[in-house]
Amino acid sequence: MASWDRFCRLTGSRIPILQAPTGSIAGPELAAAVAGAGAVGSLGLTWTAPAEAAEHVRAVREATGGPFAANFALAFAPCALGAVLAAGAPIVVFSWGDPSPWMAEAGRAGAVVGAQVADAEEAIAAVGAGARFVICQGTEAGGHVQARLALSEALPRVVAAVGASVPVLAAGGLVDGHGIAGVLRLGAEGVVMGTRFVATRESRAHEGYRRLLVGARGADATALTTCFDGGWPSAPHRVLRNSTLSAWEAAGGPGAPHRPGEGEVVARSMAGDPILRYEDTAPRRGMVGDVEAMALYSGSGVGGIGDIPPAGALVARLWREALEALALGEAAG
Repeated sequence: MASWDRFCRLTGSRIPILQAPTGSIAGPELAAAVAGAGAVGSLGLTWTAPAEAAEHVRAVREATGGPFAANFALAFAPCALGAVLAAGAPIVVFSWGDPSPWMAEAGRAGAVVGAQVADAEEAIAAVGAGARFVICQGTEAGGHVQARLALSEALPRVVAAVGASVPVLAAGGLVDGHGIAGVLRLGAEGVVMGTRFVATRESRAHEGYRRLLVGARGADATALTTCFDGGWPSAPHRVLRNSTLSAWEAAGGPGAPHRPGEGEVVARSMAGDPILRYEDTAPRRGMVGDVEAMALYSGSGVGGIGDIPPAGALVARLWREALEALALGEAAG
């Protein structure tokens, strides 16, 4: 049995890749394309109203019979959970908090429940609460970062703690098949990838944001910071370095309301709503303004992204690369 078969059987997938729930950037189109390619799609529904969240779930179900997850960050109340479960979400993933208060509700609805964790202690607690798989996140991850350790340090500890009981997925800085193979060798049974799927055709990311991801190079292209905390105060996040972050760092990283350009409108939504500097809003299609100055969430592996392919083709390519890398490693060994 291959090391990833357990996760695939649990979720009904063929490929042990879970596309990360990158907030409003990962809509039903992306989740359906990933699920249709044999991996696990994902919807970030923490801040989505219940009726809209349920519609997103129904849209993916109508588009594909493949597996997908609904994600809720428990730093906020999961207000749409009941609606999402009633709409038939097959998988639910919780992050940033204790999932135990919502496990019974998800279980009664028949959903497979996973939990994102930062370390072995959180993993043990999640499995004890009923999680059927865990996601070990490293500090290399893009977006809001729950992790406190690098993936190479956290993953072996989490695998040792709970890997005999449930599949462990790895998240953080992974953008290609070589990275996938590397964490599978460390005991992971699957991976979670976010930034790589932001740079796909089905992503709702603004074209300027996607181009910046493709053009990013160098080990210091991203930063783990608390700069863009409007909407989620004090939560660390990894972003591409940009003009807003550079000005804030040059000023010594002051807190609100003393940051450079505090209160400036840098962009507007499709509906015309203002987006202020330091908001945690990522650039989305239809937004206008200075997209470069917004929160450009990105994992540390962004330098390995060189194109904007269809998501389904990307899934196939990533898994082909991973299998080839694993085979080369076995041959060399």
